[in-house]
Amino acid sequence: MKKKSLSAKQAIHKNLLNYLKNPIIGRIYRDFENLLLSDNKVKSLAIAVSGGPDSLALTYLAKCFSILNNLKVNYYHLDHKLRKTSTKEAIKLKSVLKKFDIDCKILVWKGKKPNSNIQSVARKKRYFLIINQISKDKFNHLLIAHHLDDLYENFLIRLLRGSGLKGLASFNQVNTGYNNKVKILRPLINVNKKDLVFLAIKIFNFYIKDPSNENVSFKRVRIRNLINSLKNEGFDEKKLKLTINNLSDSNFTINHYVRQNICLNSNYLKRKSTYILSKEFFEQPHEIVFRSLSNILKIIGKKYYDSRGKNLNQLLEKIKLKNFNKMTLSDCIIEKLNNSLVIYQETRKKR
Repeated sequence: MKKKSLSAKQAIHKNLLNYLKNPIIGRIYRDFENLLLSDNKVKSLAIAVSGGPDSLALTYLAKCFSILNNLKVNYYHLDHKLRKTSTKEAIKLKSVLKKFDIDCKILVWKGKKPNSNIQSVARKKRYFLIINQISKDKFNHLLIAHHLDDLYENFLIRLLRGSGLKGLASFNQVNTGYNNKVKILRPLINVNKKDLVFLAIKIFNFYIKDPSNENVSFKRVRIRNLINSLKNEGFDEKKLKLTINNLSDSNFTINHYVRQNICLNSNYLKRKSTYILSKEFFEQPHEIVFRSLSNILKIIGKKYYDSRGKNLNQLLEKIKLKNFNKMTLSDCIIEKLNNSLVIYQETRKKR
């Protein structure tokens, strides 16, 4: 690197770090840094950058962390093509971040777009494309900008859907993602959105405004409008955290027995990407069997999201039948073989 370019880069870095002297920004960064330093397996980071204030705040914090800890960080933005302005926004975002010595890789969602359930489909596609790319780039830690307000919204949405214990308690700081190879980190889950907006404007004086955030035809927007009423009734962030912590304790206990069931009552053939389940696998309590099977389908099918609960329960009912032979779910083939059950990828030809 030329001496002039190096000097300019150092000046940018010094300016970015100076913002940490701000009490609000400094507090957020310390919590962010403590979470990452607590995981000694973090050697590099991938950042999902939507361009909203939350993800830009995350981008800044990750950049500071990379400077102070000499860590490799890559940044990814998905041009979803759902709005006519999305490509223009992606180009603008890349240009703004470049001024701060941040190189953002633009991924493009090609192909047919959904006509219904748009936000849900788009969210799944975003995770799929970004996680696929960071896996190719050999990153195994992905940071996303979910914050305290998202935690509140997500809990209520799952409650309205009739989610069980796992669904209500699973929106944590750390999750194992796609194919168990990428760890999803949410280092801002305890930070209020207003503080992240303040940070993004203070540093970048820019963020992309998503008009869908004001569209009440989307359930998440309606839930967002409902939250203030619930807070007035006493269900504030403190009560929410207490509820989730209590649920998480029970969820942790169940997950212990799920791991035990998979370990003792199944056999994984890595070369063939195949699980063989013994009959004892299905002799555990329903919730243990349900989650164990869900985890295995997720691994074999290379999915970020679990199979739908309704579909899993239907599969479990069919497995109990004497005439059960074969079924497909989550891009997996579930096949009976003597007293065992074999699960392998649907796209892989069985030898």
